[in-house]
Order: sequence, then C-alpha cells, then structure tokens
Amino acid sequence: MADGDDTARSTTTTTDPVADLEQRLADTAATRWTNQWAELKAEVVDTGLCTGCAACVIACPHDVLGYDHESGGYHPYHLEDELGPDDCIHGQKGCTACTRACARFRLWEGQADDHLFGRLRRPDEVAGIYHDVLLTRASDDAVNAAGQDGGLVSAILLWALEHDYIDAALVSYLEAGEGGAGSSWRPKPGVASTPEQILAAAGSRYTYSANTLALDEAIEAGFSRLALVGMSCQSSAPPVMWSRKVGKISKPIVFNLGLLCSKTFDDAIFEELFWAKYGLARQHMVKMNIKGVFQIWMDDGAYHEINLKECHAWTREGCMYCPDFAAEHADISCGGIGENSDWTLTIVRTDLGREIISRMIDQGVIESKPGDSDPGAIALMRKLAEKSRARWPTSAEPAVRVGLPDPSVRSKG
Repeated sequence: MADGDDTARSTTTTTDPVADLEQRLADTAATRWTNQWAELKAEVVDTGLCTGCAACVIACPHDVLGYDHESGGYHPYHLEDELGPDDCIHGQKGCTACTRACARFRLWEGQADDHLFGRLRRPDEVAGIYHDVLLTRASDDAVNAAGQDGGLVSAILLWALEHDYIDAALVSYLEAGEGGAGSSWRPKPGVASTPEQILAAAGSRYTYSANTLALDEAIEAGFSRLALVGMSCQSSAPPVMWSRKVGKISKPIVFNLGLLCSKTFDDAIFEELFWAKYGLARQHMVKMNIKGVFQIWMDDGAYHEINLKECHAWTREGCMYCPDFAAEHADISCGGIGENSDWTLTIVRTDLGREIISRMIDQGVIESKPGDSDPGAIALMRKLAEKSRARWPTSAEPAVRVGLPDPSVRSKG
C-alpha cells in the first residue's frame, strides 16, 4: 500500500459496504499522508469533482492557490510558475494541506462522518446522519421577513451571537448594482459580526459564493469563534479538515450551518436568460426563490415564474457531480422545501446543533413543529438527496453512492 493512499483497500473485503469503508479508514489512518496539489488537481479539479468550496485555498499555508470567482469559474488554481499549474514545489517538499482540506478528495465523506458522529452513514441514511427533523421559523416577524422560508438561519446567527456561542459568521452579501442602483445579485463572501450585518446578509442567492474565503478577513479582525453559513459542499469542509488534522486554519469555525442545495447557477443566467428572454434586469430584482419554479420578485411589485427546465443549461459546473443535497456534515441543515413556504425544514445533526435549537425553542425565539407534520417535505428531502447522490461518478469513491441502487444491475421486465 502506498503511503497516504486512502483509495487502497484492505486485503480483507466484505459484502458490507460500511464495514469495508471502516477497514479502509483504518488502513488510511495507519499510513503517512503524502498527497499534495498534484493529486488534488488530477483527482478532483480536473475530473469535475471540485465544488469550488475553496477549502484548499484557505488551508494553503504558502498562499500559492488562487480562486476564480468569475462566471464559468469557481475553481482553485496554482499560482506559482516553477512546476506549472499541475504541481507544487511546496507539495514536493512535503506540504499536504490542500488535499487534507478537500471535502471531495478520496475518503472525505467517511472521514467527516467518523469525526462528527463516531460512526459511518448507513445505506438508509442517504440524507446523512441526524438527530431530529423539524419545521421551524423565527418568532420575530422582522427576522422572518428579512430571511427566507421562515428566517431560521438569521434567527440562529442572531441568537448565537447574543448568547456568546460565536463572535462572527462567514456569510455572503450581495454586491450593489452598477452606479449603486439595486443589486447585481453577485454574492460575495463576507463577515457578519453585528445584528445589522446578519440581517443584511439574509435571503437566498442561487449563484455561488465560497463563504470560506471570508475566513482571513474574520481572523484579521480578531474574531476567533466563527459560524460558517454555506452550501452543502462548504459545510463538509470543516469536519474533513478536523479529521485530517489540517492545522489551525479550521479551528476558528465552531458552528456550522448548512444550506440544502440541489445546485447553483452560473452568473451568466442573469443576462443570458432572465434579461435576454424575459427582460428582467438584475438590478431591479428584490427577491428570488425556488419552489418547483424559479420565482423572481421585482422592485415594481411584479412577480415572475420561470420554468426550472429553462435554467438547467446554466447549472454551475461545480454542482454537476455534487452528491450532497442535505448538507450532511453541518451542525444544523436548513432549507425551504415542502408545502409550508414560511417554515424552514431543519435537520438537527450534532449535539451542538440540538443544544442550540432546543434552547431557542425553550426561549420562544423560534417556533417549531415535528418534521413529519409535512410528510411531503421529508419525502422530497430523501428524493432530492438520492438524486444528488446519483450524480456522483461510479468511477470515484464508491462509498458515497452507498444506499443507491447498483447502476450495473438493470431492472428486468
């Protein structure tokens, strides 16, 4: 077995995929990790598995990884010329930070599960491991109105800040439109450390923001206890880094809020579809949502619906193979699915997540009801989780597809 090769299997295999993964994790833990940028680029970036979460960029201790924020990009790339874009002189000398941070490199899912939950995901847990599923919403009407589908994320951040769980959050803001008119609807990573900033960051965007990139700004400002609010791909990054002992860069992230996510869209959708076909200018949009259709509200009060099938051509490349709809490695996963558009489907995964949600309910900060009061939302969560997992290539780490039908076995009749 090669040093650090966590794709190598034990000589003893079983018909139990969970037991097989446990053995491979044990084998990996017993070897020296030597994987560097050359392996990361070849196995994740070049194959399309890269989601653009930017964990490798913030973990790089030599600042030799850049990040492409432009339309059609959202990928890391190597900055040094010495060995070219495919290799790294620091990696040749033993630096492995980028592969340790990557939440799509080799055994990422099993390592994050084992670190967070002390066990691996079972085949029936396609939406990940969790304690509870609830429907929740902010009790404060202003927070509810500022947020999306119940305002839970904003309510949690406000409460966690007030009760000294965190001193800031990594979030996304929207850039102003040209000439300061309206919004460009281009999200950008930022730090929220006040109630006003938390509410300014509220609402959903359907183009991509690698909120992890705001970490340096937060640390430079002196914040040491951070919440990360991010898409499902971003929420896997901290526990992967903790499991692989990437170093101190991940330690400030003490609370992890994941957003349910089927996909995000390339920024080009605004000009090439919304404007070119429907005459909807981005600077006049005030809110958007997805509820079976792409919903857009304009500043003149007009409301528009666009068939999602029309939007598929602008699916962001980094979402094509992403297997995680349900933000399976967050403390709390949140999303607006189901029949109740003013409630948030809330998946409580960790002990910390349960502590925070329980205290907020007890204090009346949020309202809650059992998730099975909307069985359609639970069924939809599982359906979308299965659909996302099915995107994961059969040529990549097989444990990610555990719980799905074997694609090599065709049904008969």
